[in-house]
Amino acid sequence: MLRFISISILAAILLVQAQAPQKDKGTFVETKNDFWDKIKYENARYAADEKTRFIVDFTGMELPKSKAEFTAHWHNEPISQGNSGMCWAFSTTSFYESELYRKTGQKVKLSELHTVYWEYVEKARRYVQELGNSLFEQGSMANHIPIIWEKYGVVPAADYTGLKKDEPFHNHTPLFEEMQTYLNYVKDNYLWDEETVLSTIKAILNAHLGEPPATIAIEGKKMTPVEYFQSLKIDFDDYIDLLSLLQLPYHQFVAYPVPDNWWKSDDYYNVPLDQFMAALKSALRRGYTVSIGGDTSEPGYYSHQEVALVPTFDIPADYIDENARQLRFSNQSTTDDHGVHIVGFMEKDGQDWFLVKDSGAGAQNGANKGYYFYHQDYIKLKMMDFTVCREALQGIVDF
Repeated sequence: MLRFISISILAAILLVQAQAPQKDKGTFVETKNDFWDKIKYENARYAADEKTRFIVDFTGMELPKSKAEFTAHWHNEPISQGNSGMCWAFSTTSFYESELYRKTGQKVKLSELHTVYWEYVEKARRYVQELGNSLFEQGSMANHIPIIWEKYGVVPAADYTGLKKDEPFHNHTPLFEEMQTYLNYVKDNYLWDEETVLSTIKAILNAHLGEPPATIAIEGKKMTPVEYFQSLKIDFDDYIDLLSLLQLPYHQFVAYPVPDNWWKSDDYYNVPLDQFMAALKSALRRGYTVSIGGDTSEPGYYSHQEVALVPTFDIPADYIDENARQLRFSNQSTTDDHGVHIVGFMEKDGQDWFLVKDSGAGAQNGANKGYYFYHQDYIKLKMMDFTVCREALQGIVDF
């Protein structure tokens, strides 16, 4: 009888151990970003970085290994944004290229730099109008691209690269420093003449990026960038930006309170987190892609593994909810620091993974150049907003 009881106790212990959730461990790795080092070297600004970083120990984890594992929707091949803060332009331009293909079958490659050029002009204009109280930085948001394209148009990438001859990577540090120094001088000396300021900003941009073309030739036809944009027949009313923040009212259009929303757009439709995730998953399964933004500086985000996940020592999956998401946004451990383009999905062990096209340097470090694999929990906890075609949300989100 005693032996039977002992065997029963042992069996119970083994059963409990078998059901216990897996705990992730952390490890320290040398800080390195191979592609970023290459960019710095090419820009003659290379400096060794000997710091270490605490990340997830990925040993033994069953992770996606190849973009071929994913159901992917058409998109142009990834390209590097170099040393710049242009992720918002690269990810959203890629998104609209995919939308053009989905709707018309056209494969076009559009210029991100044409958008960035005129974005800086508009930032400088707002800076003058608000007497230096408007943010002038490199970042921006996906939903400012419609404003720029409708006002200034867009051109094919081949017509405006923003690169000097034989320049391998974008390097916007000297450009931004020169513009910022000039605007600080304007503010310090109260020189708020808009025409003069914009003329000077354009001169600086022209010196670093080249002057954007006034006209381009498309299939032998001469047209302006605005005419070319109009020929693409993109209706921005077909698109919407979804946000999920507990601090803002749900099922309403709200202003996203981050610095890169420098013009204070209140066109973000705020929804509960479960609806946010359902909308994302549904859109990808229906053949749509999304441009998404959020935080990419976490221990489960590692370029050499090409993955983004949430380790249990941060927060167990069952506890990722609106409160956990809001806490990180409120204490600023979640920031809006990067924009990417989700172009595919897969289901693995009952969990969704997403194929992410990324213009950042880290995405070039792995075997799948220009891509990351995001786990659903990472998006649920750390990615804050996305742009998508309204059609993709039918039956999921009501406006």
